[in-house]
Amino acid sequence: MSDLDEPTSAPVALVQESERPARARSRRAVAASPAVSPTIRKPVNTLAIVPKSARITSLGRKSYNVLLFEAQMQGLESEVYRAPLERIVKGVDFDSNDHALIKKHLRAMVSTTVEWQSPTTGEGTAWNVSGLLSHAKLTKERGQVWIEWSYAVNLKQELLQPTVFARLKLEIISQLRSHAGIALYEICARYKDIGRTARQAWRWWRPVLTGQPETERTARLEYRIFKRDTLKPAIAEVSAITDLEVELVEHKSGRFVDEIQFLIRPKKQASLPLATPPEPVDLTLVARAREQGIDEDKAEDLIGEFGAAAVQSGLAALARRVATAYPEPLRDRYRYLRSLMPGEVAQQAKQVAEQATAEQDAVQDLRLVPAKRQAKWTEEWMQRRRAAITEEILAMSAEAQARLSADLLADMDARNAHPSIRRRLQVSGWHHPMVRPEMVRWYARGAHGERWDKPTPQQLLEIAAELGDG
Repeated sequence: MSDLDEPTSAPVALVQESERPARARSRRAVAASPAVSPTIRKPVNTLAIVPKSARITSLGRKSYNVLLFEAQMQGLESEVYRAPLERIVKGVDFDSNDHALIKKHLRAMVSTTVEWQSPTTGEGTAWNVSGLLSHAKLTKERGQVWIEWSYAVNLKQELLQPTVFARLKLEIISQLRSHAGIALYEICARYKDIGRTARQAWRWWRPVLTGQPETERTARLEYRIFKRDTLKPAIAEVSAITDLEVELVEHKSGRFVDEIQFLIRPKKQASLPLATPPEPVDLTLVARAREQGIDEDKAEDLIGEFGAAAVQSGLAALARRVATAYPEPLRDRYRYLRSLMPGEVAQQAKQVAEQATAEQDAVQDLRLVPAKRQAKWTEEWMQRRRAAITEEILAMSAEAQARLSADLLADMDARNAHPSIRRRLQVSGWHHPMVRPEMVRWYARGAHGERWDKPTPQQLLEIAAELGDG
């Protein structure tokens, strides 16, 4: 057995080749329509998970959600579930035997004991304790790395066909940084129609939101510390990124806060461009940090606290500092990287503000331009956009293009597209001049969102600068 084939728990037989087509059809049925957003039906008993043996990280929780989405697509009848690893995570060097990072997360999902409970007392059908996964395994088949996993028998039915659940948008979860932000969003999404979560003792919320088991040290911490370090940042993150506004409500017993709950208000905002299937969880920064001598757990903490953009810029600065070794060799790379974070966050905020100002200026500039000239720029931008989308599809393997064609045909059948176009797709493939616009439009909506063909004012002005007055 190679290093790659080593299972995270006791080996489970691989899925037989004859079983794969049914699962592929199940996934294609969902992916066939770009209008289907990547949402996960997460049972209430899995929203307020309490870790008992080890910490659950934000990347680990995101990865678990993507695995659950995949399993729900493949169906309850499967004993084990399989998917290309690149569909679950990215940022791991698949061409080497170095899969330590993903193995670490899978090992944690199998070995971490958690209590599964509802955020509302009495709402869930049962109390359960188990690992996040029953087993996990990596294999390499025909040059591609596959992940295989399964769930505990006492939870599988409720996980894959839940009766009471929260409908979560994976695109939103992918943008949240901290475990507390993810957990709070998942719980609040369940009760957004009610307008408030249940009241619970504030100590009940601490392991649920932090993803860390209670210890003697944390048991001694006061509420004000929990509020400062966990509650306030999580509320700010959820309110800023998601489609919910969240407000903390404190209930006192005498002079001290005893219980807390959260008020929830749906937020009016533009719909996020949702892709199908969900984007894989990005481990690129964690892998890069490890290559520069930063512990993986510390790297994840930095990403959760300061954001990926700040950590990415900080790692670049760390690499320059290590390379120059001036005025002396760096003694503690983590401390140096962490010291850079406040400045990097401020720089990122400055860039966001400058970007917003530039966008406002572009809108004002376009208002002065005749509609005919704007239409010319839009047409040019669209030609380039379609060409770029076509290149994306052409860059895929022949097998991936064949799957896309099959999915497109299923979508065209479902909406009764013109028979001649469907026939051309079956006979000549998606490259046929009559079919290519259909493929570009269908793929782009699924991969880049509904606004894939809507240029921003800045993009139009960039086209204008190239074309000139002529």
